[in-house]
Amino acid sequence: MEPRRVVITGLGALTPIGNSLSEYWNGLLSGKSGAAPITYFDPTLFKTQFACELKDFDPLDHFDRKEARKCDRFTQYALVSVAEAIQDAKLPLDTIDKDRVGVIWGSGIGGLETFQNEVLTFAASNETPRFNPFFIPKMIADIAPGLISIKYGFRGPNFATVSACASASNAMIDALNYIRLGYADVIVSGGSEAGITKAGIGGFNAMHALSKRNDDPKTASRPFDKDRDGFVLGEGSGALILESYEHAVSRGATIYAELAGGGLSSDAYHMTAPHPQGLGAIKVMENCLRDANVSASDVDAINMHGTSTPLGDIAESKAILNVFKDHTYKMNVNSTKSMTGHLLGAAGAIEAIASIMAIKHSIVPPTINHHTSDKEIDTRINFTFGKAQERTVDVAMSNTFGFGGHNACVLFKKIN
Repeated sequence: MEPRRVVITGLGALTPIGNSLSEYWNGLLSGKSGAAPITYFDPTLFKTQFACELKDFDPLDHFDRKEARKCDRFTQYALVSVAEAIQDAKLPLDTIDKDRVGVIWGSGIGGLETFQNEVLTFAASNETPRFNPFFIPKMIADIAPGLISIKYGFRGPNFATVSACASASNAMIDALNYIRLGYADVIVSGGSEAGITKAGIGGFNAMHALSKRNDDPKTASRPFDKDRDGFVLGEGSGALILESYEHAVSRGATIYAELAGGGLSSDAYHMTAPHPQGLGAIKVMENCLRDANVSASDVDAINMHGTSTPLGDIAESKAILNVFKDHTYKMNVNSTKSMTGHLLGAAGAIEAIASIMAIKHSIVPPTINHHTSDKEIDTRINFTFGKAQERTVDVAMSNTFGFGGHNACVLFKKIN
């Protein structure tokens, strides 16, 4: 059986620089930074006191009070972005075969805030074992796809992918293959994360992973800059409606782009550090190109993992040069994390959306906050520093790499 083509017909975004697809895209093009002092708790005693929080998000604008209390923020975010994507795709919910619609969703951590708060409450209660009856269902990472399917009645494949910062990209690749193989016609995919908590900031601080540029948060996420000192924690959600090409055409859907392929690999090297030569990153991009049946010379843009960490940015840049050779200098590459911060398990979703919109609008969003070149990074590479650049984008890739050495790469093509 010939694998079926898979296309994107709907998008939804809830991000630190915009609470809808259009706001997010406009924020990217304008080079907007989502970083600011933390408001969710008093961060005074923490080494890092800022993050990329959502702005003006009130769950009661989307849920009644009772429903909101049953969901951790990462699930709330998922439900909100999925609602936008379904509306954007104009899915005919009253007539579609819901046995053929699935949900495959990514989250690196799941309900971290719920876990934190329940443990704090327990510790303050003289060890009296009183826990919220929703503690476990609010916390588990698979509750997001579960509640999405319950809300819409989708009875197709339903599960969560957990591979740290590669989680959402893994979810999309799984969704791609399930549709290719005929197990579903439509799959809601993407990822969500809500890690800006005392435990999240404290835990990443203990690893020395976060920027500590407390005096200037907006410029703290500075991928590829000589003075980068770690990533900026973000939160939010991105949702994509994946659909077989035939199914989309038969219902007259508007198609954004084709999800032509995905690659997976492992560094097999270190718990948190990338392979210094980017071997896992090389392999995942090669696997993605092979799966999509696309030549390296056909790629126009890459949204890099680009977290603004000292080791990661160097390793990924070396990997791209290894795979694309001289063609590297003809592409636009960028890191939208310079604006959104790092959404962990949701990063792959919002960054895939940025790649799809670059194809649709023929413009590549910028990498902001670059001030000083790093001698370890080839300055001939066009990192799209400073402002967005117009160009035809027929093929775009998006890289995501996670703690544990998990690597995932997705490739989108302009639809023919």
